[in-house]
Amino acid sequence: MKNSKILNILFIHHELPGQFIHLIRYLSNHPQYNVFGISNKQDDSFYNESLFQKAYTYQPKEIEGSLTHHYVTDLQRSVLNAQAIFDILQKFKQQNIDFDLAIAHTGWGGGLYFKEAYPATPLLGYVEFFFHLDGADVGFDPKFPVSIDRRLQIKTLNAQLLLGMNECDGLVTPTPWQKSLFPDIWHSKINVIHEGVDVDLCKPDNQITFTLPSGQELTGKDEVVTYSARNLEPYRGFPIFLKAIERICQRRPNCHIIITGGDEISYSKKLPKGETYREKYLKTVSLPKDKVHFLGKVPYKTHLQLLQLSSVHIYLTYPFVLSWSFMEAMACGCVIIASGTRPVLDVLEPGVNGISVNFFDDEQIADQIDDVFKHPERKKQLGLAARDKIKRHYQHQFSINQYLLLFKQLIEKNA
Repeated sequence: MKNSKILNILFIHHELPGQFIHLIRYLSNHPQYNVFGISNKQDDSFYNESLFQKAYTYQPKEIEGSLTHHYVTDLQRSVLNAQAIFDILQKFKQQNIDFDLAIAHTGWGGGLYFKEAYPATPLLGYVEFFFHLDGADVGFDPKFPVSIDRRLQIKTLNAQLLLGMNECDGLVTPTPWQKSLFPDIWHSKINVIHEGVDVDLCKPDNQITFTLPSGQELTGKDEVVTYSARNLEPYRGFPIFLKAIERICQRRPNCHIIITGGDEISYSKKLPKGETYREKYLKTVSLPKDKVHFLGKVPYKTHLQLLQLSSVHIYLTYPFVLSWSFMEAMACGCVIIASGTRPVLDVLEPGVNGISVNFFDDEQIADQIDDVFKHPERKKQLGLAARDKIKRHYQHQFSINQYLLLFKQLIEKNA
């Protein structure tokens, strides 16, 4: 790539910015790049930053009375998305806009028909998860047995992903374990690049204070345990967490538990209409309302304040995609107590920069929380080591540099 040439880069994602937030901000503020976007949903706060030369929102058509077999509803949904994205690509072509490179999240059919519009443009695919019937999330929790019908359905879930991957000139996934899930024939094409953490934003604050909805103010001197998930559900260990904090509230009556996350379902099995996992599992425990605080979904600024306030951050997950909150908590210097599941162990070194626990063992989780509060010097060292891990290996600028190198290789290869 010659420095004098301005490069047009297109981002395609179901909900921009998604995993590309740091990369888009960097490119948009660099005179060598023009950034364009296609998305189904938009983060308004992000779009208000005016980072795009042009950005379009697509709306897939709805097929009424469809008889699609439930094994392939995901494929149909991806095709409908891809058709709507293709229509927007035609708009770009009508405006004589060419792209030097496009990057698409493959999870929703993002790049499926891109080459039909721009056959000469290199396409980089972001691949997040390859489904398996054994050894990953499926069947991990024995309380949620998997029917043979569901197993057969899962067998087809990779269909649209594989079709999309086949269109790409290069692929990216965030962790080594996630790469390992893909068939060996794809490994040479998959680059491991985590999106990274802004360590200047996600950092400790010894002066932090936070006012609870009740009006009570907490500081870093208080015992605070945090838990954060997009939605409160079994995939992220919510039922186990509730049992653990029931124990810890009995042992440490001054401890405050702050929980953020919505009542929708991101990954777990759907419940009957009107039911939520939060309400369902709260019936199984007895928690002091003045010590356990459910804040729902919170703005990102509040999320960071809570991590800076936190003494201990609990992260539990099935073997599935790694949450941003886990990495951000480490960057904020939290003591991490996390399930010893993959890909957590790609980042967490048990006993060095965090504590590993059995996902299903609520008593062990409570014991470890208790132990952290009993040993303040160890707490301090674990927090420092957690932040150091992120600073040394996962700063977002490292990720940006890796992406830029990959961009250069793909563009030159397709020149």
